[in-house]
Amino acid sequence: MVWCSRVLHRKYGNFVDNLRLYVRGGSGGMGLPRLGGQGGKGGDVWVVAKDGMTLKKIKDKYPQKRFVAGVGKNSGIRALKGDKGQDCEVYAPAGISVTTDDGKVIGELNQDGERVLVGQGGCGGSFATGFLPKKGQARQIRLDLKLIADVGLVGFPNAGKSSLLSLLSHARPQIASYPFTTLRPEIGKIMFEDYKQISVADLPGLIEGAHVNRGMGHKFLKHVERTKQLLFVVDVNGFQLSYKTPFRTAFEAVQLLTKELELYKEELMSKPALLAVNKMDLPDAEEKLKELVEQLQHPQDFVHLFPEGVVPRCTLHFNHIVPVSASSGYGIQELKKCIRNSLDEQATSQNEEDHREKLQELHKMKRTTEKSCRNFTK
Repeated sequence: MVWCSRVLHRKYGNFVDNLRLYVRGGSGGMGLPRLGGQGGKGGDVWVVAKDGMTLKKIKDKYPQKRFVAGVGKNSGIRALKGDKGQDCEVYAPAGISVTTDDGKVIGELNQDGERVLVGQGGCGGSFATGFLPKKGQARQIRLDLKLIADVGLVGFPNAGKSSLLSLLSHARPQIASYPFTTLRPEIGKIMFEDYKQISVADLPGLIEGAHVNRGMGHKFLKHVERTKQLLFVVDVNGFQLSYKTPFRTAFEAVQLLTKELELYKEELMSKPALLAVNKMDLPDAEEKLKELVEQLQHPQDFVHLFPEGVVPRCTLHFNHIVPVSASSGYGIQELKKCIRNSLDEQATSQNEEDHREKLQELHKMKRTTEKSCRNFTK
């Protein structure tokens, strides 16, 4: 049993998506009262996004997880203005949210080269401080990784998300016939003939109560926040996690998944969504698909069958509903086409919205300028 746990740790323990660090800006340098010299400012601590970095690399390279910037130079006869202390840069992967221990967001790093100041250096000694330097800012911070992907797969355990990802892309996630085979996020790339690439994230399966951190809980849901669109994956035959939990039909699974996202963060409901109905190679799948589509088209006629508190407040509209079979490959090409079309439609809509906002801003500036000119001529 001990041997088995060690194997699992080696296999799944390499992924780190949250790290706590101690950072301290450098103290300022001493001033020189006799000649009015000013000490150098202490160095700053920055978190910088860099391609190829992971939180695990930071953890392995700096086991103490302490980052301290250099001290400012003292003022002297040869240099009345002391030099600034050396900055300390912590390289981290893109997709990082930097927060304080109490959850206050300091900043986010979404692209290579972006940086966030996390520990400010102290001021050097000067006349205003009695020529005594100030200490640098010291605090604990958290680096929280939220994967950035075009599409995030959302579903209950054993819905076939990992199998689907392996067919859509070249990713090779862990696949088995039992729930919870995905214990860490996997990202694959869908490649198209015109060299277009779309990233798809396979995330650990949800369970009921994930919004209050049951199961993989927040470890899963936080990664959904940065995906452009959601791809729900449900088993056409329904799902039962264990003999202790109730059986859920495909329609109930969709409603429960929607409710979990809504309870965790209501803003997620505004994301465009698609639905892949998996395991269409099984008997009676066509009849169950027709029933599901009818239920999704008229959800108000069926939600009264649900217990109170399970029905989502907002009904999620799916851009596309695609029947697929990860076992036989049925519907995979159609799903790829729908994913691309949906993302293209979103990009076009976003561009038009940005264009309208820019036009409105230009008209506003024009009116302001004209008003200023009229006031000037008066």
